[in-house]
Amino acid sequence: MKKLIDYTKILRSKNAGPLFITFDLIFNTREDMGYVSARLTKDDISKAYDVSVEKIDIIPYAVVNSIKITFPRKNISGSLEDNDIYGCQQHVPLANILI
Repeated sequence: MKKLIDYTKILRSKNAGPLFITFDLIFNTREDMGYVSARLTKDDISKAYDVSVEKIDIIPYAVVNSIKITFPRKNISGSLEDNDIYGCQQHVPLANILI
């Protein structure tokens, strides 16, 4: 098993508006994208981020060797409780998932 980040060329997080966070997983090859796509589950993401599986969207884009993952932020972007206004520092738990 390897960490998810070991399969990706780019793995980043960012806001998808003030209420959602989104992750872009971009792969070097179709083989890596297919391998990860077949194995990465909503349960994996749910455990890493403590979010309900029903609120997670995993969207593969095979034509560009990428996967997009989106779910609601715990705190609204820019609120007093928010610790990452741009959502760009949320990728590490995803990067460390073993595939």
